[in-house]
Amino acid sequence: GLIITGAPVETLEFEDVLYWQEMESILNWTQTHVHSTLNICWGAQAAVQHFYGTPKVILPKKKFGLFKHHITKKHSVLLRGFADEFVVPVSRHTETRVEDLPTDKGLESLAASKEAGACIIRDHEKRQIYMFNHLEYDATGLKEEYERDLDQGADIQLPCNYFPGDDPSVAPL
Repeated sequence: GLIITGAPVETLEFEDVLYWQEMESILNWTQTHVHSTLNICWGAQAAVQHFYGTPKVILPKKKFGLFKHHITKKHSVLLRGFADEFVVPVSRHTETRVEDLPTDKGLESLAASKEAGACIIRDHEKRQIYMFNHLEYDATGLKEEYERDLDQGADIQLPCNYFPGDDPSVAPL
């Protein structure tokens, strides 16, 4: 297996990323050398763009916080043990919209959110998992991003549904 993670380049056009050609070579390589690939955040956006030409859309403001998601594919082996509804950390300036994905390629949505959109999509044909959000984050991941953005002078809002009482001096649950 292979894991392709995100990168702080999501607002750039894919072709403007210095290593885009190398990224495309790696994605092509997965088709003959890897049983399955997990693509996370920008890595997921890059993979669906590479394989299907699916665009990413710049959001008016950063989608940032904890958002309720629900399982859209019952009995998925990948989500065994998950509740029907669960909370997922989301942190992104762009999104891939489900309606922009091809409907004839066997892609199946496994989890999604009314507020945050696509979360996990399985691609049987290409043996790829596209995870657009951050199930890998621990309890302080969004706090660290928030503080980093503040330190860099970014115009950043508090992560939604994260700090108790929306007070960043209180540890997140």
